Amino acid sequence: MMPANKTASAGRARPDDFAPYAGNPDFVLSLARGLRVIESFAGFKDGRSVVEISQSTGLSRASVRRILLTLELLGYVERSRQIHKLKTQILRLGFSYLASSSAVEAARPVLERIAESVHESSSMSMLDGGEIVYVARSAASRVLAAGLSVGSRLPAYCTSMGRVLLASLPDADLDSYFRALKPKAYTPKTLVKVSELRKAVLDARHRGYAIVSEELEEGLRSVAVPVYSHSKRVVAAINIGTHVSRVDHSTLVKTCLPVLKEGARTLREILL
Repeated sequence: MMPANKTASAGRARPDDFAPYAGNPDFVLSLARGLRVIESFAGFKDGRSVVEISQSTGLSRASVRRILLTLELLGYVERSRQIHKLKTQILRLGFSYLASSSAVEAARPVLERIAESVHESSSMSMLDGGEIVYVARSAASRVLAAGLSVGSRLPAYCTSMGRVLLASLPDADLDSYFRALKPKAYTPKTLVKVSELRKAVLDARHRGYAIVSEELEEGLRSVAVPVYSHSKRVVAAINIGTHVSRVDHSTLVKTCLPVLKEGARTLREILL
């Protein structure tokens, strides 16, 4: 099964993170604190208490309690005794972005054409810190039972889309990413040496695509390419995912990669 969608860094920030904005008269501190509380739920499916949220965010218990009450009144949070959980209405915040993004809207029919052409699944993701976030997806009927959907988050270092997105970063940002990276092995084939991961990312930069085989999930093989805007900025990545028993490495390059590149070119003509 796919690893749980936990964001290791979520909820560990402190109010000091807001210090750089203290002199900005347009900065709304209460909103920033509310968003910090929402982020602190990442990875905690069973909910959290006021004490736990206070400890992980650095906010006072009184502040956390008021924020949670506000979110509860607005329908974003529910409470059972001392435990608070996010409600599905919180998805409106994410879907507001998805509905307003020209890249996401343009990607849907393109991914569908890719999936129909190769009879495999195709997805689009964007980089968020050290993770990729799935923003659009067209799943083939025989896709792996991986439970991936729009909004799913995966580590960038061991995914094909993650590697092409990392490859688009300026060298200084890429260096910072690798200095902070603490890779874990999801399968026996996962690259965990930072030197090897750096080489894989730089290879993806040189080739213009990345292939990852069974590093995130046994049996899963994927190829990804970057999606550029008219300003030649990488705004996303798209991939084709398949099972190693159906498509070997050579076929992925000869058959799937050209289809994927054509899809990326189509998106570039559409995006601003």
